[in-house]
Amino acid sequence: MKSLNFFAIFWLLVVASLSAADAPTSKPNIIFILADDLGIGNVSCYGADHFQTPNIDRLAASGMRFNHCYAAPLCGPSRALLMTGRYAYHTGMTGNDSGPLLEPGREMMMPRLLKPAGYVTGMCGKWSQLPLQPADWGFDEYLRFKGSGDYWNTQERAKTYTVNGKEVPLRDGEYLPDKMHEFVTRFIKRHKEEPFFLYYAMSHVHSDILPTPDSPPGSTNLYWDNVVYMDKLVGKLLAELDQLKLRDNTLIVFAGDNGTAPGYAAESTVNSKALSGHKGTMLECGALVPCMVSWPGKTPPGKATESFIDLADFFPTFAAITGAKMPTKQVIDGKDFSSQLAGQAEVWPRDWIFVELGRQWYDRDAGWKLNEKSNLFNMKNAPFAEPLVNPNTQDAEAIEARQRLQGILNELNPAGGIVDPGDGSGKHANRNKKAAKKAGKKGKKGKKPADMDSENANGPDD
Repeated sequence: MKSLNFFAIFWLLVVASLSAADAPTSKPNIIFILADDLGIGNVSCYGADHFQTPNIDRLAASGMRFNHCYAAPLCGPSRALLMTGRYAYHTGMTGNDSGPLLEPGREMMMPRLLKPAGYVTGMCGKWSQLPLQPADWGFDEYLRFKGSGDYWNTQERAKTYTVNGKEVPLRDGEYLPDKMHEFVTRFIKRHKEEPFFLYYAMSHVHSDILPTPDSPPGSTNLYWDNVVYMDKLVGKLLAELDQLKLRDNTLIVFAGDNGTAPGYAAESTVNSKALSGHKGTMLECGALVPCMVSWPGKTPPGKATESFIDLADFFPTFAAITGAKMPTKQVIDGKDFSSQLAGQAEVWPRDWIFVELGRQWYDRDAGWKLNEKSNLFNMKNAPFAEPLVNPNTQDAEAIEARQRLQGILNELNPAGGIVDPGDGSGKHANRNKKAAKKAGKKGKKGKKPADMDSENANGPDD
């Protein structure tokens, strides 16, 4: 009798284990944190000399850090690239003025990709360059502010923010990034029993660079204070996920939307070296951004990769991870790297990237870069230097690289797509004309003119 009980129990355990093995794995929550104007020179795990980001560093150490992740050089095109998985010449989002070209009837953004796969979707933060409201693109819940770099109600544009279509006053003493954090944590708590996708587009560290709640009186380095506070908010979010016991089933991406703003690029050095380019430029660090992915039990911890990805790649990658059905009416330029992310494959799906802003573009591989003017750059010492190659060079490697990269550009044919409708810079052309005219008047009065490099108080992507 005892023997019979033993074998009965044994087979019950076998059947149970087989059933568990056959059961579908629960879908991971996905949180995409997008920092504003944060370059590699502002993150300590990338070798930043003057900034410490311990919470972001710990996130990177728990997963995979990318040394070659590329956005667009300005925030509007970057956000469209991320949300649609499509290059700018396909969507029309070639610059910060061209958001109206994006239409829900013609484009699919991430929430509409993931909702049929069972995901509840939330958006918190910056949306100003993208058209309509987040709900029009499929987000179930959202908090958005009006411009860029919104922090306190002493800023005219930050006197209110919008929550699910309702205008909410930002009261005296309230710090908008803290209100955003409250929204994020409430969203997660409400939906902890179902898979969720959260797009968290932070205020930091876009100008205006103002004191944070932690800035000491008379602080002489408010930019440093803002980087530190941003890192603190990332740490608070991770702690919240741990407390809710959600961390083990949550895939977290942290990335920048473009390089460091020009006013802070000089102090954003890496390993005591100045970087080539900054936000708004077509040099390396206009589009090269910090990026890390942490997916417990999936991504190999503590791994840094030299493989190439761009923000468009997250669209098909999230589709593969969640079982979402990819759109069939649009060309998706992103590449699925879910197998590599899960440590199941070594060969990455791309060995080159494409970057576009306005009527400028380039493709780049591990050693070379070719732009729309057929200028070839040697990238072997990037991100610190990218010298122009003599067009008459007899170097066989350079000649072969030019032919290879030109072949990729010919196949992409960005000039045959939607052309930038502005002045070709991709920046706020109309606003900049007004600023130049206003600055000229001030200059005649003997006052200092505004920065003619398309910068105002908020930088080129206000």
